[in-house]
Amino acid sequence: MSHPTTGSAGTARTTDRAPYQYLALTIGVVYLLVGLAGFLVTGFDGFAQHDDSKSLLGFHVNPLHNIVHLIIGAAGVALWRTRSGARTYGWLLAVGYGATFLYGLLAVNNPDINFLNINGADNVLHLVSALAGLVIALWPDRHRDRV
Repeated sequence: MSHPTTGSAGTARTTDRAPYQYLALTIGVVYLLVGLAGFLVTGFDGFAQHDDSKSLLGFHVNPLHNIVHLIIGAAGVALWRTRSGARTYGWLLAVGYGATFLYGLLAVNNPDINFLNINGADNVLHLVSALAGLVIALWPDRHRDRV
């Protein structure tokens, strides 16, 4: 989709957003909202504590987990505007949530290392987020000369 705008020198330029940029923005906004909603469940108590009673729609959370969601969300909102920024965000999701998924496989049944309060539902979401990151990072561009 092209939107003509006026550049700083008064010349017309076109901004052309790719679908993966909107996906990055959407994921960013969702993670921001989830981070904020998480604090309604947890407050600020038990910052990095494993607590099965603190869940948001079946996903376990704690204040540290909420902050991670806010950071991931803010990154998506900040990086979606350019193709290269969206791709960077995609790689951050793929690598970060891929690693978190692997960590979660170990942590879900071990409260001693489960400082993010991860459960099985979180693991599924982390895997989906990592895959969504790959989609953003690897989505083919029709116009490879754009930034």
